[in-house]
Amino acid sequence: MEYVAHLKKDTKLAAIINEPYHELKLHKNIPLHLMASIMSQQLNTKVADIIYNRFLDLYNKKEPTPKQVLDTPFEKLRTIGLSNAKVNYVQNVARFCIEHDITDKKLLAMPDEEILALLQQIKGVGQWTVEMLLMFTLGRQDIYAIDDLGLENAVVKLYKLRTTDKKKLRQRILKITAAWSPYRTYACLHLWKWKDNPPVV
Repeated sequence: MEYVAHLKKDTKLAAIINEPYHELKLHKNIPLHLMASIMSQQLNTKVADIIYNRFLDLYNKKEPTPKQVLDTPFEKLRTIGLSNAKVNYVQNVARFCIEHDITDKKLLAMPDEEILALLQQIKGVGQWTVEMLLMFTLGRQDIYAIDDLGLENAVVKLYKLRTTDKKKLRQRILKITAAWSPYRTYACLHLWKWKDNPPVV
């Protein structure tokens, strides 16, 4: 894996990069994965999986289109265990994808920054959510999620950083992680694995 040699130039990071090495994968139906990401927010992996499977049950185990989701009654989506806010956010995603003709082909042709700017227009979709989508659904290899607490804790521990001044800490982390480009996503995967706290996506 070519990313390994590059990331191991950082001697501290090299200490935690062990096999098995990671391979990023591209997943189809990106709008659906964005909805699933919203459903899983603030939940552990097991509960998130249960809710997503209940969601698919509403559509006979087939992946629904944004229009099918938007046409699903609000209360029916509530029955699978989603809060009022999450139902609204999921429907916001479906509506936005229809209105802006969001397709896999369109997103795959766009650079990371454009996708971040586009999808954060949706109420309920923040930077972290789009970054997880870029990493785990679109397979983009150069994303560092600066607002992910698990990653922050891992970098603080690995580089023995002071945490008293949050602004300086953020600048220090950005400087450290910039050197990992163009493979920052892979670095994140190893940091999460090292700290045993992968995000729920």
